[in-house]
Amino acid sequence: MPSVEISKYFEATEFRDTREDLKLGISLVEGPRTAIDCGCGAGSDIAFLRFKGFSVHAFDIESEAIARCQNRFSGDDSVSLSKDSFSTFHYPRASLVVADASLFFCPQDEFADAWEKICAALLPGGIFVGSFLGPEDTMAGPEYDRSAFWPNVLVATEHRVRQWLKPFEIISFNEHRHSGTAPGGTEQRWHIYSVVARKKN
Repeated sequence: MPSVEISKYFEATEFRDTREDLKLGISLVEGPRTAIDCGCGAGSDIAFLRFKGFSVHAFDIESEAIARCQNRFSGDDSVSLSKDSFSTFHYPRASLVVADASLFFCPQDEFADAWEKICAALLPGGIFVGSFLGPEDTMAGPEYDRSAFWPNVLVATEHRVRQWLKPFEIISFNEHRHSGTAPGGTEQRWHIYSVVARKKN
């Protein structure tokens, strides 16, 4: 059973506004409109992808996330949902992979394999839209409550992220630093690298 904090996070993000990075990524997609949503949460990105005509393969490690999405997209044969982690999900071929605020929680010892699978799943010219956690973020420090949220946190420097992106042409790379209240009501200091990139042919 997820914690109260995680449930509040899902409630707060279920109908969030679509991020500009995803809008940009979708505008760049060529070929089949097939997407993978990694760590789909309550399904806000799935809803926008469906609105834009994509078939969506989505996964999340939390049962509550999958249950919410099953209810939300009931009867939609173009949405495929599975309770999986980055390391257990079977990645189909896709023209778009979305991993927004989810790769943060891929265990460090599983990331290399998961990243290889993500890169392999993308068709040549396919688009990656995602974000990575910087070292100054609250979740990277000792004050982050791993018992209330997710215990595994993947932290990366800008240099490391750019190394991971070598198979890609970077379209947009932005570093975000700000403080405020996170979805769910907790105080948060953000340090995030947001990326839109095209897989090289």
